[in-house]
Amino acid sequence: MSRHWKREVAPGFWPIPRKRFVWAIKPAPGPHRADESLPLASIVRDVLKLAKTRREAKTIIGRGEVRVDGRIIREDRYPVGLMDVLEIPAIKEAYRILPSRKGLGLAKIPAEEANVKLCKISGKTTTRGGHLQLNLHDGRSILVRIRDPRNPVEDVFKVGDSLLVSLPDQKILNHVRMEKGVLALAVKGGSMGRIGRVVEIKRGTMLSPRRIVLEDQQGSFETLYEYVFPIGTEKPLITLAA
Repeated sequence: MSRHWKREVAPGFWPIPRKRFVWAIKPAPGPHRADESLPLASIVRDVLKLAKTRREAKTIIGRGEVRVDGRIIREDRYPVGLMDVLEIPAIKEAYRILPSRKGLGLAKIPAEEANVKLCKISGKTTTRGGHLQLNLHDGRSILVRIRDPRNPVEDVFKVGDSLLVSLPDQKILNHVRMEKGVLALAVKGGSMGRIGRVVEIKRGTMLSPRRIVLEDQQGSFETLYEYVFPIGTEKPLITLAA
């Protein structure tokens, strides 16, 4: 499998010159899709400007100077995607990957936020013993222990909800339901990057998917249910801008 792809086919939000060179770093298989992530080396070199060349970026990463979600990452092609937390201890800086009108980008966050992450529940499964496994948007999973499978009172989670988890031990710190009245962030589509309060959740049909109507200071806007990420009730649980 190729470790590179042509720059002209790389995602539009990548901060790289398109005509100056032919090849771009292709993200390795990982927790995020290649077209929905940035390779770590590109962040170090092209976004943070901590290196001038791919070789320099690879050296920095190989020395263990970069953390993603609280873990040292040494793979320079590691895919960094939505809501991931990136830390550079040497310069005492922390960033979160967030959406904007231009696509995914880095937003500087306070140091105390580097140990928490907001994750969206993408699926639920029942494990042996009747316990609940929550599958999250970034590929991780969290096990919720159920005392009585016949009466699973601990199961208060639904697909589409968000969890604030600690890093790297991923303990659940808070839970935001996907429901009317919550604050949510559009992470894909034409409204990408907009934050609004959920006004209505429209039921889907066999021919049309579920949609959500949100409202912000500019007015109301509508997008697909799967494009919306709950971020808080009264205010966002995380910093959304530098």
